[in-house]
Parts: sequence; structure tokens; C-alpha cells
Amino acid sequence: MSRDLLIELGTEELPPKALASLSAALTDEFVRQLDEAGLNHGNVERFAAPRRLALLVRDLDEKQADRDIERQGPAVQAAFDSDRNPTKAAQGFAASLGLTVDQLGRQDTGKGERLVAQITEKGKSAAELVPAFFTQAIQKLPIPKRMRWGKRKVQFVRPAHWLVALFGDEVIPFELLDLQSGRTSYGHRFHAPGAIDLATAGEYAQRIEQDGHVLADFDRRKAMIEEQTLAAGKKAGGVAQIDPDLLNEVTALVEWPEALMGSFDDDFLRVPQEALISAMEEHQKYFSVLDADGKLMPRFITISNIQSKDPQQVIHGNEKVIRPRLADAAFFYDNDCKRTLAQHAEGLANVVFQQQLGTVADKCQRIGSLAAVIAGQIGGNADNAKLAGELSKADLNSEMVGEFDTMQGIMGFYLAQREGQPDDVAKALYEQYLPRFAGDTLPQSKTGMAVSLADKIDTLVGIFGIGQKPSGTKDPYALRRATLGVLRIIIENELALDLRELLDQAAAQLGERIDANQVEDAFDFIKGRYRAIYQEQGIATPVILSVLAIDEACRKPLDFDRRVKAVAAFQQREEAQALAAANKRVSNILAKLDSAPPEEIDGALLEDEAEQTLTNMVVAAFEQSYELLEAGDYASVLEMLADLREPVDAFFDTVMVMAEDEAVRNNRLALLAFLRDLFLNVADISLLQE
Repeated sequence: MSRDLLIELGTEELPPKALASLSAALTDEFVRQLDEAGLNHGNVERFAAPRRLALLVRDLDEKQADRDIERQGPAVQAAFDSDRNPTKAAQGFAASLGLTVDQLGRQDTGKGERLVAQITEKGKSAAELVPAFFTQAIQKLPIPKRMRWGKRKVQFVRPAHWLVALFGDEVIPFELLDLQSGRTSYGHRFHAPGAIDLATAGEYAQRIEQDGHVLADFDRRKAMIEEQTLAAGKKAGGVAQIDPDLLNEVTALVEWPEALMGSFDDDFLRVPQEALISAMEEHQKYFSVLDADGKLMPRFITISNIQSKDPQQVIHGNEKVIRPRLADAAFFYDNDCKRTLAQHAEGLANVVFQQQLGTVADKCQRIGSLAAVIAGQIGGNADNAKLAGELSKADLNSEMVGEFDTMQGIMGFYLAQREGQPDDVAKALYEQYLPRFAGDTLPQSKTGMAVSLADKIDTLVGIFGIGQKPSGTKDPYALRRATLGVLRIIIENELALDLRELLDQAAAQLGERIDANQVEDAFDFIKGRYRAIYQEQGIATPVILSVLAIDEACRKPLDFDRRVKAVAAFQQREEAQALAAANKRVSNILAKLDSAPPEEIDGALLEDEAEQTLTNMVVAAFEQSYELLEAGDYASVLEMLADLREPVDAFFDTVMVMAEDEAVRNNRLALLAFLRDLFLNVADISLLQE
């Protein structure tokens, strides 16, 4: 037999940014315990609204199944005395299970015979287990700070006011957070604040919606808000901008959503639209509307928590609230426009970047110098890159960024445009922060690429240079993200840069501020990020390791990318494993030598046909691969080397490498060294061996 189970905890307004994660964690932990207890069930529905966390388990078993289990007791030798009478050990074991000694069996455990009991463990009822399961799920919620309320000693993220626990149509009685469970829930704070007595667990969502004016299902409420918002934007002749994080937050703020369109004065549109959008989203939780050209319209969409009889009054109230917010943004913008970027940058001499690494002004000088070098190597404008680097953090000293930190880089872009800086300089001030997260867009201008790389490399080398490399989950300077950004910019824009060389140049600029020996640690850190990037792409770990073994490849990210993709394709060939095994064998042979083999192969010492054939093919491969390697065409090189499988197999089948004649032996070792070097021109293929 099975029944639906409903548990709802009613609270005061829960933290909106945490609501979805609290709901998921609560449900996951509760269901984990059900599964662990062997209680079968159907679908599990979770509900999360500002004033409630609930879950509905469909078709939950009424009780656990009985289990036949075997219990081991004392050794037979200790269970009976010399007269074969049961000892206290045997009697105590039997009594603990409600049995007599005669009902016990014997079992050979491999370490002697022991008494055993075959018993049936009666399953417990779900109603008996659920209270402890839900209590534990509540206690394990990821709540950084709990609170007390009233004179109660219990703690939770917000004061709790009611508790519903229904199994079918029956209440499961238990106490949680000083609340006694029952069947009474409550509706919308304004539309239906009265009690709602639930007859059964299964009617929860319908009754709460119809009688309580609450859409308790988070995902349904979210979809409704998105649909209403898009429709409102379309009705206004534009497209509503729906930020996923804002959508989640707004969903967690309302129980009965209704989208309303408001407007603001056109004059505010002279302010950078990102600042206006930021003011609307961050402060008021409004959605903005863009026209067909991507320009901000003087409109906003607010999600009301009530179905007002006079929507215009609600809209008017929101328009009054947003006006001073936008006026503040305009005030900051106007003040910032009174000063040039260079004047803003002057104040950075008083802002510490990091105590040992100097001020933000110092950092800007380093960024400018390194960006000029990078721009020169990638075909950009070195002078513009230097200027952009020097001005890169100027807007951090602006009033706009002081109020809206999301405007860093963006404000610099607008100020640069306003004062007539070159287009690529203006773009670089914005692009320096790209990519901001996984999958984000990359800098498009050469100047932007140079400044973004210089900024990230300077931070990486500087922080490693003072011994503050990331550890575990601690990465205060976001070096992992910065390093992934560096690799993505170089690889995806196909920039032929030597990253190791750039690290050294960054270290030289920092001079005595850092321990230059730590640069190697920074380079090793970058190698670790290579692994993360390609594992995420589904590249096999042995393939990545085979290329990581080549230092030259690690220095040049674009080169690394070409190699790893070529090796990944090579690994799929039927010759790959045989050649990997042969390379491993060659590597082991050469590793045992006390001295390096000769650098040349003496044709006169080639005695066996197999070694002559292999020598000819290896020499030919070296000659043919030269231009391919220069062009970075590693796929073609490996395709050519795949033809060596048969001659390599034949060599090891018929030729004694460690011949008695020293000259012959050394000549064969020289051949193996040539073979090994041929493959190492691409990767350490020996690491592909399964």
C-alpha cells in the first residue's frame, strides 16, 4: 500500500537568493533518506515560495518491507563448555534476539565455526520514520547564519510559523522548531491570509493556489514570470531583457506574480544604458526593455506580488521609486564626465592593489608595457595597447563604478569614447575583463586581447611571486578563472604567443617585489589549467598528459591545442596502441642507459633487414615531417608515423637490441633514440598505452 506524503514548513519571507538552493537541498536530503530506508515512492514534487518550503512524495510505501537478515554470534568454541552446555555468551546472544540457543545455527566463516541466527527484521512504518528524516533534512540545510525569534531557543534561517505533515489524509504527528505538525496551511499574506485546512496531501498545490492565492511551485511561477515579462516587453514594442539570476530572485520574492509595465523620463537615456539597467536590476529588481537596435527604451517591467484592483497606482508607485535611482546614476555620470580618464587615473596612486605588489597605478603601468609587447607580437597597435593598459583601471576611481561595481570597464569605454580616444583603446577598456565566466565572449580587438592578457598575466605572476598561490577552495584573486581566460584568448583567437616568455617578462617588470623563482610554479599552475580545459571537452586524460610531457607545447597554448587534438584523433587509430607500447618499451630501454647513445646512425653497422627498413623509414619520416612540424600540422605528422607500426613490430620481433657487439648495440640504441625523438616532436605517445 502507498499514499502521498506532504510536508510543508511555513515561515516568514525566506532569503530570495537562497530559496531555490534551500528547496533543492531539503528535498534531496529527505529523498536520500527515504531511498536509504528502502521506502519506495513515485515522483517527488518540491515547492518553494517566499513563505514556505514544501515537498510532496507521490505513492510512498506505508512501511518498509520485512528483511531476512543473518546475525553472527560467538565462536562455537566459546559458545559451549566441555559438556556441550551453552555458555553465557551463547545464551546472551540468543536472548538479545529473542531466541533460544536451540534456534541458532552454525556457520564456517573460514576462521572457525560461529553461531548464527536467521531472523526477520520487521519493517517500520513510513509515519514512524518521516519525522526524523525531515528533521535531519532541515538541520542539514546549507544555512550560513541561523536566527532565534521570540523567546524560543530553536534556530532557523527565518522564523517558522506552521508545519503541515499529511500522509494521505492522516496527520503525522511530530514537533519541529517548536511547531506541532497538523493539516493547516496559510495562503497569500495579502490576498488570502487565513487558514487552509487540507483534507489530503495530494490536494496541496491546487488548494494553495485556488484558496490561498499562492503558486507554490517555483518552476511554474518562474515560467509564468518569464512569459508575462516577455509579453509585456513585446507589447511595448521591444524585447524584455531577462537575466537568469534576476529571474530566480524575483521568482523567490513573489507568491502571485503579475507583470506591470512602467516608464521613466527619456532624458535619462543619455546615461550609459548599462548603468540604468544595473540600477533597475540591482536596486529595484526590474526587467529592462531594449528596442530592435539593442538600445534601452524608457520602460521597465516590475513583478508585483499582488493582483491589484488599481494596477496604475502600483505602476505609479514604482515609477516614483525608480526616478531617484536613475537620477543618482545621471548625477554620477555627469560628474565623471567632468574629468578625463587620465585625471581619473591619477587617483589610482592612492589605491593599493596588493601591499607587496604596489598600487593600482603601478599595475596599470605594468599592464601598459606588457600589452605593448603582446600587441606587437599579434599584429596589433603597440602604442594604443600601451595607452589602453595605462588607462585600464582609471574608471575604478569614478563615482559611477563606486556605486555600480558592474560598470568597471564599461564606464571606461564610455569615457574613452566621449574624449575621442581611438576606437580600439575604448573597446580595450571594456574587453580587458573578458572572459568574465566560463563560456563568456572573448576580446575581439587586438588591443583588447593584449590588455586582457597583460592584466591577467601580471596578476598571476605577481600573486604567485609573493607566495599566495591558490590552495583548495581558496582563490581570492580568481587566478584559476584568469588562467583559463588567458588560455582561451590565445587558443580561440589563434595567437602564436609564447606564454612562458610572457611570464618571464611580467616577472622582470615586478623586479624585487617578487621571488622570480616562483614563476615556475605559475607555469605549472597553467599546465594544470590545460588539463581542466581539455577534460571538459571530453579529451581523454592520457592524451592530455602525452602533450603536457612536451615543455615546448606547454609554452605555446595554440601549439598545445593543435597537438592535443591531433593526438586525440591518432588515439582512435588501430595502430595507436601498438605504437604506444613500442614507445613505452623504447623509453624504458633508453632510461636504463648510463650514457646517451650516439647521435648518428652508422649504416655500415645495420646487420638485420628489419633494422635497415626501420632506419630508412625513420630517416625519411624526419625529413618529411620537418615542414609539417613547422606549420603545426601535427595531425599529418602522426598520420605519417602510423605507417611505422609494422617496421617497428618487425624490429622488436627479429632484432636483439642489446647485441654483444658494443658498436652494433650502440647503433641500434641510436636508432631507438631517433625513433623516440620522432614521436616526441608531437607528444609522448608512450603515455597512451592502456
